[in-house]
Amino acid sequence: MKAFVASAQWAPRKDYQLSPLEKQSSLANVGNRVWRNPSFEMKDMPVPDTGRDELLIKVKRCGVCGSDTHLYETDDEGYIIFSGPTRLPCVIGHEYAGVVENVGEDVVFFKPGDLVAVESVLWCGRCLACRSGAVNQCERVELAGLTADGALAEYAKAKEWHCWSLNSLRQRYSDENAMELGALIEPVGCAYNGLFVAGGGFMPGSVVAVFGLGPIGLAAVALARIAGASQVLGFDVIPERLEVARKLGADKVFNFNDGDPVTQIKSLTGGRGAEVCVEAAGAGQYTVPVMEKALANNGKLIYLGRAARTVSVDLNRMVTSAGSIIGARGHAGYGIFDKIIRLMATGRLDVEGMITSRYPFTSTVEALKASTVRKDGKIMVSF
Repeated sequence: MKAFVASAQWAPRKDYQLSPLEKQSSLANVGNRVWRNPSFEMKDMPVPDTGRDELLIKVKRCGVCGSDTHLYETDDEGYIIFSGPTRLPCVIGHEYAGVVENVGEDVVFFKPGDLVAVESVLWCGRCLACRSGAVNQCERVELAGLTADGALAEYAKAKEWHCWSLNSLRQRYSDENAMELGALIEPVGCAYNGLFVAGGGFMPGSVVAVFGLGPIGLAAVALARIAGASQVLGFDVIPERLEVARKLGADKVFNFNDGDPVTQIKSLTGGRGAEVCVEAAGAGQYTVPVMEKALANNGKLIYLGRAARTVSVDLNRMVTSAGSIIGARGHAGYGIFDKIIRLMATGRLDVEGMITSRYPFTSTVEALKASTVRKDGKIMVSF
């Protein structure tokens, strides 16, 4: 089969102390401190062998994620931008949907021909975090497309418990449209987890402000709207993404660099501020000082972006306003995929407008290059 593989040089920075496990496994906990001079290649690889509890999936759609972009981009010293766990070489891509090709003998709930979407947080199910229900904090986690082979390939394999059926979407959509929606569930799931699981939700009538209108931020806009926000406000620096947010349900959108976001939010809320501020840009050094000032009393600052940097917070303000700062990672567990699929199947959640560019699998390099411009909502690769 054809597969798109990322490779890089293992070159820990002088000020980065590798753990014994990192040395043993060649898995860097902070990718941009270790991996240098990445390269990408379309390779011929064997079709994955599947175990008794695994599915072999013929990939039909795979989205390009910001983490894929951050593997492709480098800093001035040639290190990748991605700051999360990384093991290379690796077949990249983790936002995917496909058709079940075959199943292992112990698989119970899937059969060949089923449509499936797959979680990319490959939780083990055995560690204390998993057994306590916190699968996104799995102590032995692998990340599809980052530490384990992903889905920018003609075939991918997955454990049954990481897979979710998309067959219900066939009642409303064609298989092709169902595949596109299925590949959006992963980024939508990250926003769902932040807003409603880690973040605990919000009362209908609340104001939600989203900073960063990439795919996860756009998903937060769409979810906040259907969850009953009285106003959904979007902030970004890219005009094209502001327009996509408007189409997905943002009531007002603003260029972060034009005017004062705090004043803009306060003026639209009678001076109260936003009950929920979502950081989906991974630019906390710029957004957090604004968000903490824009929060209403008892407000929630939900941080979804990933960036390996320290941010200053005015804790006195947070204490005085009884504000909360909530970090959220991942999309796994809690029936998140199932609930998003149900929302899609009934037509209540329509996020297809997030997709603004489509590329064939043979043009994956071009898709990655396009993602670095950051004008698209979601770039989708089709097979």
